[in-house]
Amino acid sequence: MKMFNIPNLFTASNMLCGIFAIILAFAGRIDIAPYFIFLAAVLDFFDGFIARLLKQQGELGKQLDSLADMISFGLAPGIIIMVILVGQTTFIDFESLFWHGEYVTSTTQVEIVNGDSFFSLEMLTASLHSWGNSFFEWKNINWLPFVALIIPFFSMFRLAKFNIDTRQSESFIGLPTPANTIFFMAFPLLLSKYGTTSGWEHDLIIWLIQPVVLIPIIVIMSLLLVAELPLFALKFKSFKWKGNEIRYIFLISCGILISTLLIWSIPIIVLLYLLLSFIQHILRKKSNA
Repeated sequence: MKMFNIPNLFTASNMLCGIFAIILAFAGRIDIAPYFIFLAAVLDFFDGFIARLLKQQGELGKQLDSLADMISFGLAPGIIIMVILVGQTTFIDFESLFWHGEYVTSTTQVEIVNGDSFFSLEMLTASLHSWGNSFFEWKNINWLPFVALIIPFFSMFRLAKFNIDTRQSESFIGLPTPANTIFFMAFPLLLSKYGTTSGWEHDLIIWLIQPVVLIPIIVIMSLLLVAELPLFALKFKSFKWKGNEIRYIFLISCGILISTLLIWSIPIIVLLYLLLSFIQHILRKKSNA
């Protein structure tokens, strides 16, 4: 059994990208961390593609792939979202601050000026430092950010299930971990891009990262990982329209969304994937009835 072949090295590189993303997240650089996740997704695609091309598929590669995916598409997104929640909950009483329109000192992740909130990486780093120091005083620990670890919790079961579920050779049962991760990577990217600006993009992303909004999203998306929900895979047996209608509709829609909405298209594409899969499932049930 050859351990250090090209596909397995791609898989290992996928894992390293996930580790880099985690380190960057703890350093407060949530503006950079998502790009290592995207690189991990590219490597995850090519390790399987190269394995099939070189005919080097095997059980070792399958197990290594799951281990790497657990880091890059389970633990890393959980840590990144946890860091965002740290910044939103460590110091800030949003209700009183917005009500009085006060200015918050540089020790917080968001400053409020005349009722408007503005994101700062420096303030996020300060929030992480303060949150870390709170562990020395057990009673003062802010436990709410740990809710984000629901993501790696359910990702572990999703990956294990995929390895033994024979129904998932040509399609998926439950949301794939890379799709779930890409969905959540929109949050740090949008926060980094629009957090220091003004306008509807700024207002929307600040609203989305509020714990009362973000935590339900975390729970719902994590449950979808292990849900008995049939989802189509982008695996073409042929490139004919017939039999691939849903895939072509999805890819064309992705092109339109990316070109028009840019970063905002990321979560919309994942939601579109879920919607189209649901429609396909309903149509198949009706045709088989």
